[in-house]
Amino acid sequence: MSSLKAQLQADLTAAMKGRDELTAATLRMALSAITTEEVAGKAARELSDEDVVAVLGKEAKKRRESAEAYDAAARPELADRERAELGVLDRYLPEPLTPEQIELIVTAAVAHAQVSGPQGMGAVMKLVTPQVRGRADGGAVAAAVRAALGS
Repeated sequence: MSSLKAQLQADLTAAMKGRDELTAATLRMALSAITTEEVAGKAARELSDEDVVAVLGKEAKKRRESAEAYDAAARPELADRERAELGVLDRYLPEPLTPEQIELIVTAAVAHAQVSGPQGMGAVMKLVTPQVRGRADGGAVAAAVRAALGS
């Protein structure tokens, strides 16, 4: 078992003992998503810490999008719950990259790939994606690459 998954399970136990309903529910949801990912595909597998972070990142993104949708629908109580769950998940995610850090990574990748224009997008994204995985929104990264390539 990955150390991050073990940490999540230990924290779930502590939250249950401490009667912290929000944390317990959020960690249950996260562990459920991890288990689902482990059994997805043709053969069951054990996720590495990086895979667990990727699953947690997807869950965090769902919470962000849900909070925005609830805000748009004038449902602040549901949006607050989603943001609270996001806060629990953020404890286990790596520090997100700032726009300036993303720009530096993209600039270095464009220089390394020696491409320009929209046709170089794939080559640059291939270099950038492993560096920002789990630490930056894919849309923001793609926009930075487009801007750097002048497309």
